[in-house]
Amino acid sequence: MNFEYAIIVKGKTRLETLIERFNTKSQAQFYIERSGGNWTEYEKEHDTFHASLYSVQQQLSPIIKNKIVERSFLPSFIFSEKNMIVVVGQDGLVANTAKYVNGLPIIAVNSDVHRYDGVLLPFNTDNFAPVVSHVMKNDFSFKDTTLAEAKLNDGQRLLAFNDLFIGAASHVSARYKISHASLTEEHSSSGILVSTKSGSSGWMSSVFNMTNGIMRASGTLGSSDCFCQLSDHDLMFAVREPFKSKRTQIEIVNGYVNASSPLVIESFMPSNGIIFSDGVESDFMQFNSGAIATIGIAKEKARLVAN
Repeated sequence: MNFEYAIIVKGKTRLETLIERFNTKSQAQFYIERSGGNWTEYEKEHDTFHASLYSVQQQLSPIIKNKIVERSFLPSFIFSEKNMIVVVGQDGLVANTAKYVNGLPIIAVNSDVHRYDGVLLPFNTDNFAPVVSHVMKNDFSFKDTTLAEAKLNDGQRLLAFNDLFIGAASHVSARYKISHASLTEEHSSSGILVSTKSGSSGWMSSVFNMTNGIMRASGTLGSSDCFCQLSDHDLMFAVREPFKSKRTQIEIVNGYVNASSPLVIESFMPSNGIIFSDGVESDFMQFNSGAIATIGIAKEKARLVAN
């Protein structure tokens, strides 16, 4: 493949988001300090990120033409097969990016190795440039990662690198009919979480942490590894806080989703039903009465360049 452009994907720092909210840096600083926060930490985080971004641009420019795309523009940006992707930031930005680039190689650069874990960020500003050259020669190691898909009966689709949430856009109960593995129930719950293996250390793990904590408190030891049986070709779902009543059941609360066993959910919510992915509520599909979502493995893969 002949790569012509590197698309640098970045998000906004916390400082930048605060300035947008309060109009000026001084007003944002006043708000944080009056609330007891440490404004210096915001500035250090901001400065470190932009130093990393500048370094990435400086090193990329002699190798390949490049342009910056803000995370908020990912859903509408049109990527070309001649693009390689360079993500600069945190792990979550890799997840947010992967579902939009249709299998293009992603070089993930940790912008602050002292601040971010970097589970999905194998590179930093000191070692990423040689990898770019290898990608341009199509001589690089990579891992293709499974994406989850939510497809509505009207043809709309939403992909997820880590997880999908299906429920209500508020703290009210979600009402729906769920079908999985030849079983069907009506539910009232706090929504359904569907995770890929990549998302195993994220939101889904917190569900099991809560469950295990409750089990320990009640004298029953829970499993310490809830994803021991989850393969790269499976998804796992969990129903959050299911409520049992005369009309709603609680037998289908957890299970595996794969090519032979999809998860089908029919909305009974007249309004405020929603499906979003990877924690980005602003990128969503409405899921109201009459909508039926089929959850399964997407045909697309995320291609992460390996170290």
